[in-house]
Amino acid sequence: EEFDSSEGSEPLEFVVGSGQLIPGFEKAVMGMSPGEEKTVSLEPDDAYGPYEDELVIDGPRSSFPPGELHVGQSFTVQVGKGEEAEARVVSFTEDRAKMDFNHPLAGKRLNFHLRVVSVT
Repeated sequence: EEFDSSEGSEPLEFVVGSGQLIPGFEKAVMGMSPGEEKTVSLEPDDAYGPYEDELVIDGPRSSFPPGELHVGQSFTVQVGKGEEAEARVVSFTEDRAKMDFNHPLAGKRLNFHLRVVSVT
């Protein structure tokens, strides 16, 4: 399943080593020259990490804003003083809701086709 592409739009711009992208992506680009292409597969540890069951949390539905709730819906949740995390609804009942705080791509092997356009 393709989740993102810069094909047909502006190339992705980033500074290698800045931590803007997942570690495996940065490692794969290191040493590539303009015009060079390659395909790489990244294991979860080099991407968004392993899927962690303990990051799926069950809580009271009353904690959610009033209105309709649906599976897949995302919320930004306060998890500490000034700290926020993204979570997705994975199931719910009349009284409870189960939220997944894992990144949607956690635990997945990712495949990238890379083409370097320019290096500055």
